[in-house]
Amino acid sequence: MLQRLTTSAGTRVHASPVLINYDEYVMSMTQIVTAAAVASGGLAIVGYIFYKHVFGALLMSLAGLYFPVMRRKELIRKRKNQLQLQFKQVLASLSSSLGAGRSVETAFSETLLDLRLLYPDPRALIVRELETINRRIENGETVEAALKDLCERAGLEDIQQFTDVFVVCKRTGGNLVHVMRRTAAIIQEKLDIQQDIQVLMAQKRFESRVLAFAPLVVIAILSFSSPDYMEPLYRGAGVLIMTVALLVLIGCFAITKMIMDIRV
Repeated sequence: MLQRLTTSAGTRVHASPVLINYDEYVMSMTQIVTAAAVASGGLAIVGYIFYKHVFGALLMSLAGLYFPVMRRKELIRKRKNQLQLQFKQVLASLSSSLGAGRSVETAFSETLLDLRLLYPDPRALIVRELETINRRIENGETVEAALKDLCERAGLEDIQQFTDVFVVCKRTGGNLVHVMRRTAAIIQEKLDIQQDIQVLMAQKRFESRVLAFAPLVVIAILSFSSPDYMEPLYRGAGVLIMTVALLVLIGCFAITKMIMDIRV
């Protein structure tokens, strides 16, 4: 949100808004410690299941220290997906305002009012971005410059395409209303298809996770219910066999994650 500063005369003026770079995410110390602790604890359990030794559990837990880096990438991806879905509502509202004969500047102002009704939380990403765009327009900047700045910070293809079409149409003096409505319709269709794919993939992702953790559950049950039966795997050449099995399991998990990580 826009911050306010108090001058020496006691008047309040608007400070520059805090702009978000969507390709970066600064995790708090609490988030880092929590992510590392949870991952290290889970990997320690896996290490103890496979080796039944404290040293093996500690060795596996060290890999959890890298998890905050993975978590940061996941948070960046989720935030960009959230912005992309919210941008779909911007396209619908903006095309409706332009179709009603509003000017571009007025259309963005009305779009902000519409989005505030859809997203009452003032911290919503798209509300903050629209506030920034309208603030820049009020300060005399062009809509093209404000959209280009959002495009560079967001790093999303849909916003890039929308901005390119908007800039070209403004420069060439084309039918802005027709072009913008057509562009908005195409991008909305693409986003709808992406959402449909994500819904279809949700069940498959759950099934892949169940299959990835099933071997751990089986080994744990056999290890603690029939320790004599599993004893040969925890000494001598059995340690090597368990290590190979663990590496195969990790490889399968990584391959499954790559397959399920669809970019459309």
